[in-house]
Amino acid sequence: MASVTITLSALCMPFASSAAEADDWEWMVEPYIWAASIGTDMRTFTPPTDAESDSSFSDIIDKLDGVFMGRVEGRNERFGVFADFIYLGLADDSQRRFLDTSSDLDTRLLDVAFSMRFGGQRDSGLDLYGGARYIDVDLTTGFVPHNPAFAPRTLDVGSSYLDFLFGARYAWPLSERWNLTLRADGSVGESDGTWGASAMAGYRTGNGAWLVGYRHMQADLGNRNGDISLSLTGPVFGYGFRF
Repeated sequence: MASVTITLSALCMPFASSAAEADDWEWMVEPYIWAASIGTDMRTFTPPTDAESDSSFSDIIDKLDGVFMGRVEGRNERFGVFADFIYLGLADDSQRRFLDTSSDLDTRLLDVAFSMRFGGQRDSGLDLYGGARYIDVDLTTGFVPHNPAFAPRTLDVGSSYLDFLFGARYAWPLSERWNLTLRADGSVGESDGTWGASAMAGYRTGNGAWLVGYRHMQADLGNRNGDISLSLTGPVFGYGFRF
């Protein structure tokens, strides 16, 4: 009986080890820089305004009032979770023919989602994910007329939006160290809709991976006093620390 027990234990050990490895979670913390150009299209009802602007990243550098971008992701062989947070603060003063303007834009974007892999391995194949996207936008613009007969005015357009997030991601291993990941997602809910897409290449190192690629995002936002369309487009650079 003892020999049978020892034999069964020996046979079960590889399967138990494989199951434990399949359930092992790998985590990555990724600070990154999204060198995006920003486009805004704002329409308000009171007072009635219609304004558009496009700023390249080189122009934005001089207007940055604060920035933070980071991503945390954990995954095993089949399931994963991630959170992606962006804070971008911009401030700008300009002098025009009849008035001076000062604007302050604060944007916060948080994605939290659960993913499931359909085929492939831990770093390859198709992932589908769903979760929540939270967007908070606060745009304040001050108008100071040169003519003292006209009083200064301040326009404040800002709201928060909570959407259902859904998307897909596909990863290809190009070599032992290189891989390519394509991602597309969208959200619906309190906003008028958002969508985004990215292509990222990764180079794996001993402790993590260098990441470089290109990303675009479009958000259509509205409140009782108007609508704001916000777009961000540009290259992404980062490093993911694995543990």
